[in-house]
Amino acid sequence: MLSTAGPTDGAGMPPAPRPVRRTLLIIGGAEDKLGRSVVLRRFVRLAGGRSSRIVVIPTASSFSAEAAALYRTVFARLKAGPDVQIVHPPTRAAASSPELVATIDAATGVFMTGGSQLKLSQNVVGTPVGDAIHRAYRRGAVIAGTSAGASIMSQFMISLGDEGITPRQRSSQLSAGLGLLTGVVVDQHFDQRGRYGRLLSIVANSPSLLGVGIDENTAAEIRDERLLSVVGAGAVFVLDAREAVTDAPEARRGAPLLVSGAKVHTLPTGATFDLDSVSLVRFVERHPDIEVAVVAAKDRAPMVPAHATVPPSA
Repeated sequence: MLSTAGPTDGAGMPPAPRPVRRTLLIIGGAEDKLGRSVVLRRFVRLAGGRSSRIVVIPTASSFSAEAAALYRTVFARLKAGPDVQIVHPPTRAAASSPELVATIDAATGVFMTGGSQLKLSQNVVGTPVGDAIHRAYRRGAVIAGTSAGASIMSQFMISLGDEGITPRQRSSQLSAGLGLLTGVVVDQHFDQRGRYGRLLSIVANSPSLLGVGIDENTAAEIRDERLLSVVGAGAVFVLDAREAVTDAPEARRGAPLLVSGAKVHTLPTGATFDLDSVSLVRFVERHPDIEVAVVAAKDRAPMVPAHATVPPSA
C-alpha cells in the first residue's frame, strides 16, 4: 500500500519550511532606463524574470500616468512578466480600494517611482495599500523604490532638507515612512545633490539611526533588513554617529554642527555590509557593465530544446 504522507527529515518529522527571504532594492534615483539598465534588470530578476508579476506605484510622481507607462515599457524590454499592473491611489481614501490591495497581494515585485515622498507618506503609509506592501514584503516579494520611492522605505524619512556638505542644525525634517527598514534613514541622489551634510545632521541628532546615502543609478539591495549589497554605477554611503561627539543639543538653528568621531563607510558595487554589526562583510572587485552585457547576451540567445541535435561549431 502506498503511503500518502509527505516527505520527512529522516526522523519521522516533516521538514521545516524554508525561511522567507525578504528583499528591498533601494535606488538612489535617475537609474538607467535606456541602456544596460543594471539596477532595473536586477529588480526584474529578483521579482522572477519572465514569471514575475510586477506592480508599479507611480503615486509620488506629478506625472503618474507617464511614469507608469515609462516603467511598463522598460520592464517589458527587460523581459519581465507580461502583465505589469499599476496601483495608483491619488488620495488617501483611494488607498482603501480592495482592487488595489488585491493587485499588490498577487505581486512578486512592487516598484515605487520617484517624485514627492510626502505624497507617498500622505496617500500610502498607514493605509490598506501600505499594509498590502508590508504583506508582500513579508511573504518574499521584492520591494523596490527609486528616489522618493527609496526614501519611503525606512521608518523615518527625510521629507525636507537643505543640501550641502556641512551639517547644520535643524536643516532637515523627518516624517513617517513605510517602516520596512528600521534603525536606518535613507537619502537619495546623494553625491549628485551634495546631501552629505543633511544626512550627517540627521544622524548627529539621532545617533541610534544609521544614515544610508545612495548615489544615482545605484541601489542598496538589503536582505532581511541586515545584509546590504551594492548594485550599479555609484556608491552607497553608511554614516554611523553612535560614538560621535556633537553639539547638536546646544547648537542654534542653522549653525554648523560639531560632529567628531562619526564613521563613514563608502561601498561600491561588490561590497556586502552588515547593518547589524555596522561592518564590512566582504568586497569583491566587480565590473557591472561587463557582467550585464554578458547576461543580456544570454537573454538574447535562442533556447535550444533538450532533444534537439546541435551541429558542431565551424
